[in-house]
Amino acid sequence: MRRPLPVPVQGLLLGAALGATHLPLDWSFLAFVPLAALLLWAASADTARGVAGRVFWAGSGLMAVHLWWLTAFLGKIFSFPPAGALAFALFALEGLFLAVMALIVARLTPHRLGRVWALAGGWVILEWLRTLGPLAFPWPMLGYTLLPTPMIQIADVGGVLLGSALVAATAAALVSFWLDRRAPLIALSAVWIAAIVYGVTRQPAAGPAAQALVLRTDFDSFDRVTGLSPDAEFQRQLQLSAARRPGEVLIWSESAVRSPAYLARTPANGLYGLSSWEPRSNRVVSWDGVTPLGTTDKARPVPFGEYFPLQETLQPFWTVIQQGVGFVLPPNLPPAQDVHPLPLSGVLYGAYVCYDSVFGWVARKLTNRGAQVLVNVSNDGWYEGWGVQQHFMMGRVRAIENRRWVLRSVNRGIAAAVDDLGRPRQVLGRGEGALHARYRVLSGQTVYGRVGDWPALLLAAAMIAGGSLAGRRL
Repeated sequence: MRRPLPVPVQGLLLGAALGATHLPLDWSFLAFVPLAALLLWAASADTARGVAGRVFWAGSGLMAVHLWWLTAFLGKIFSFPPAGALAFALFALEGLFLAVMALIVARLTPHRLGRVWALAGGWVILEWLRTLGPLAFPWPMLGYTLLPTPMIQIADVGGVLLGSALVAATAAALVSFWLDRRAPLIALSAVWIAAIVYGVTRQPAAGPAAQALVLRTDFDSFDRVTGLSPDAEFQRQLQLSAARRPGEVLIWSESAVRSPAYLARTPANGLYGLSSWEPRSNRVVSWDGVTPLGTTDKARPVPFGEYFPLQETLQPFWTVIQQGVGFVLPPNLPPAQDVHPLPLSGVLYGAYVCYDSVFGWVARKLTNRGAQVLVNVSNDGWYEGWGVQQHFMMGRVRAIENRRWVLRSVNRGIAAAVDDLGRPRQVLGRGEGALHARYRVLSGQTVYGRVGDWPALLLAAAMIAGGSLAGRRL
């Protein structure tokens, strides 16, 4: 008889299979299949610790495949390709978070099927927890795997997390079917049909037409020391902006204006990504040619890129890190104390910066405060490979959750106008240029806008409770 593969190898392979059914791949909607295999395999361990160990290896494999592009990013930022191996520490950390969740829920029931359902619910709860706090990193979430299908439209009811709950429950129902319990899969099949019908019957909302010139620049983020000067970059963006047509609002990307001193030289009626180092800030400003009409700061600085935990308290530690990497770490970027829409030309724009686009609560708060159009300014020059596509695709779900158009101005990355169904209507993904975006100014509030993630959290809690109770009965 052939000896089974070691547990770590099995876990890494199952996690890799799940990672291979995530964005940006077109078949991501099949994620529930490898997830079902993963849940069954993990729940089959003899002890709760065994379950946690299996989930650790599977979670690490998932992250390694889904976030492989981080290895290239780290190699570039340190100008030393082997430094990409540091990404494996993040993969292991994310696997550890999943393992802690698995240890907790596995102790609720010793029964295999009960554990499957508890793990499915715990997975969703953990995705929600990973959107909270200064070290938040909601990459990846199961709900995004529905983006190639009409079912993603349920995000206007419970956000992308409701999609995660649907995928996790489907995986658990598939395991139940494998173990000769058919009722859950029959019920979930009906839910899928309902979600598909809901999705295909959604129609784009009507609203006043508006237009903007959305810039896409092509500056090398890794070569800003030896590359173009801030003034040369600014002049290049002015040249691109000369294509603006009458009535178009101008939108520049994250940190396109590298100093407040440049703001007075920007064309009137625009939304500009503005940054400064002393004091450090990263924001969007609405400008009418005379005075700033409003500003909003980045809500969630990137961990270990714009925010370094306990930077002052652990200064000796960070000094060692600085010496090791060969450059001085910047001061922490203060997160926004609050977010609010920016007025410009009679429209309220909900603007947010780069990493903010993967947090549903940012766009939701802006919309609830009156934003009629969402604007994401970003510098995707830091991303590599799948990262560019993932960032754009995840941001499309913000349009669905809030039923607003999303305008996206980027350095590198994908500039686009995305309609309120999350469909890219105009796209500029290569080279520098300007997109003459046409969009709708919309109002109204979605169910997700009113209740947030509560539908998904309640379903996740029900899966955990149901798994625990089922284990006691069996």
